[in-house]
Order: sequence, then C-alpha cells, then structure tokens
Amino acid sequence: MSKYSREDICRIIEEEDVQFIRLQFTDMFGTLKNLAVTVNQLDRVLDNKVTFDGASIEGFARIERSDLCLHPDLDTFLIFPWRPQNGKVARFICDIFYADGTPFGGDPRYILKNVIAEADEMGYHLEAGPECEFFLFHSDDEGRPTTITHEQAGYFDIAPIDLGENARRDMILTMEDMGYVVESSHHEAAPAQHEIDLRYDEALPSADGIMTFRLAVKTVAKRHGLHASFMPKPVAGVNGSGMHINMSLTKDGKNVFYDGKDPIHLSQEGRWFIGGLLSHIRAVTAVTNPIVNSYKRLVPGFEAPVHVAWSAKNRIPLIRIPIMGNGTKRIELRSPDNAANPYLAFAVCMAAGLDGIRRQVMPPESVDENLHALTAEDLKAKGVERLPVTLLEAIEALEEDTFICGVLGEHVTKRYIKAKKEEWEAYQSSVSQWELDRYLARI
Repeated sequence: MSKYSREDICRIIEEEDVQFIRLQFTDMFGTLKNLAVTVNQLDRVLDNKVTFDGASIEGFARIERSDLCLHPDLDTFLIFPWRPQNGKVARFICDIFYADGTPFGGDPRYILKNVIAEADEMGYHLEAGPECEFFLFHSDDEGRPTTITHEQAGYFDIAPIDLGENARRDMILTMEDMGYVVESSHHEAAPAQHEIDLRYDEALPSADGIMTFRLAVKTVAKRHGLHASFMPKPVAGVNGSGMHINMSLTKDGKNVFYDGKDPIHLSQEGRWFIGGLLSHIRAVTAVTNPIVNSYKRLVPGFEAPVHVAWSAKNRIPLIRIPIMGNGTKRIELRSPDNAANPYLAFAVCMAAGLDGIRRQVMPPESVDENLHALTAEDLKAKGVERLPVTLLEAIEALEEDTFICGVLGEHVTKRYIKAKKEEWEAYQSSVSQWELDRYLARI
C-alpha cells in the first residue's frame, strides 16, 4: 500500500512551505543526479510531465531517442532537514521512462524492480540491509578533499579518541529526521573510519535509502568541515570500507532461509540461494566492486573477503551466516563496497540467489577454518577459488556470464562493460606515485 497519495503530497508541501522540489535518479555508475523545479511546477511533476535530455548522462540514452521522462515515486517524498526552514526543499526519487510511456532499460531502479517482480512470481519477498562504511577526512584550505585525519581511534572507540563522533551523531539524527531508522553506528577499525547501519527493509526502499544516506553523510560532514569518502581503499595499510549486503526472503510472512531443525538453522532454499550466488559471484563482483580501487580493498590481511567460500562459524569468508534470533535468518555478502550502484548490486546478487533456488544449486561445503591461515595447497584441496583480483578480471567474468548480463539487460551490459574497460585502460596507462618512488631514482 502506498504511503502517500497525490493529495497528501500537495497538502504537506503547502503546510511545510516547500518551495523547491528535487527530482532525483541514479545513473548507471551509482552517481545521484537531480533536476530541480519550483513548487509552481508541482502539477507537472505529479503528472509525469518533467523531461530531460538523457544523452547528457553517461551511459544513458542515444541521441536519437534521448528525451526521457521523470516519474516520481510518491513514497520517496521527503523534506531535506539541512535546507532552509523558510522555502524548504523536498525530493522525489524517480523512475525513468521514454516519452511513449515505455520504461527506460538503462534505469538501475527499473532493473531492480524486474528482479523483485521475478521473486514475486516465485512467491518470494526480497529484503535487504546494508552496512555502510566510510571515512571522515579533512579538506584543504580550498575545500578540496584530502586523506588527512588527526585521530587515531580504532574499532568501537569513543570520544574524545573518536573525533568524528559528533558528526556521526548528526548524520544519524538527519537520517531519522527524514524518516529512516538507524539500527546502530560505531567507529570502525581504521583511523577516521565509521559505520552506520540502516534498518533492514524491502529491497527497493533499502536501495533508495543507500542513495539518500550517501547524500546525507556527505552533506553533514561538509557542515562539520570534513569530507566523507566512500572510496573503498583511500589509505594504504589500513582496512578499506565495504558495504556488506544482508539478504533474506520471506514467503507468507515467514523467513524462507530459517529452518529450526537444521544444525545451523539454514534451510534448503537458503543453501540453494548461497549456491546460486557463489556460482555467479565472479560476474557479480564486476557490479558490487565496480572501480579499480575496489580491488585494493579485496586483498589479504585487512578483513575484506578474498576467497569464494561461506561459513556460519566465522566472519572471514565471502558469505557469512550470522547467528540470529528464533525464526529469522539472513545471508551476508561481505565483498561489496560503496562505489557500487545499490540498485544494480541488489539486482545481481538477488537474481543470482533466486537462480540458485530455481536450479537447486547446492553450495560447496562451508569452510569454518581461518581462511587466512590456510596454505594455497589447502585452499586448492578444498576447492576454494579467489575472487577477481582486478577490475579487468571481473569485467571479463561478467562478459562470460550470460545470466548476469541478462539481469542487467542489453542496454546497461553493453555500456557498462565498455566504460569499465576504458577505466581499466586509463589506469593501466597512468604512472603512480608508487612507481615514481620505487623506480625514478634507481633506474
């Protein structure tokens, strides 16, 4: 059931003195975009009459069919608490359509909706929850971001050691002002690193929440004179930042992954879901870890997963099955990072799991030992593979996985692969500071 009607929106906008409306959407690469209109254009907004030139958005429409329409999802309406209280600013998250009413295949939100519809046809209800990590760094005198921090706090430390505690508190209060529920927050393992966890929700609102969260965190950080970075590995030698994705299915109001008779309380369907996810994980990684820097995080020694394995008894493997209360069970994928487009990341992860259920794919045996302590021979004997070690390797795996390409659709697959290969080539042709430090004086 919808949260807001057209009449509700009109009434709230008038009562709250809203003067500007931002129509937001997310591009293929996970960048939040927006078109702003005044409240005088509200009828056009609600009648789906606001258009934009999709040819100007990288990876979007062709020039010959570039006129796209923004259809606001009324349930995403909220008022930004950080904007002026007189002449407030509100937003809608929008779906994207062609002028003839056909859904635009390059809209990441549409791709996730397709997977949700597929789950509905199978009788399942998709739920997800992110664990978002980020760094708070200083900006320089001209307002440009740096990787400088004056704090040395570690995991679960508090103020005064945790110098970002006040900023983190304001981020949480801001999210709650906008109607989101924050379950927990804490300082993470690296200096200046933080984590804020949003409440578990249906897949689409959860993805919307991630995009809203990133905007709120960056906005509040700037007000504290800080720069919030979701870059996976901004600082060498310390832990990188991830976006663990927790997933579950419900059917007739019951958690499908839970089986009280199983030793680890994991159902057969839960195992099939893991099997499907693992069978497609190399291609999935191209979406959940989408930039060159993502693979600087996925290295041994910094808690991020490296090997394709699962376990209910330790926190190291790629997939973890957390201990939970009676009647509930979720699957935690630990590899994704915040460079990912959350709509596409949710879509490929959940579609892979559903494919496992459909094909009844059994996962390999769980690996409950410390993977970091196992030798290469031990891992080979257990059949444990490595995640892709570079963006190029992940993109090549995506090209070979026709199922995941089908989830993304032809429009996104073609443009995404082309863009990411160009990104890799640009990286390969660049000269890093590491190379200069290592070779310039010696050779």
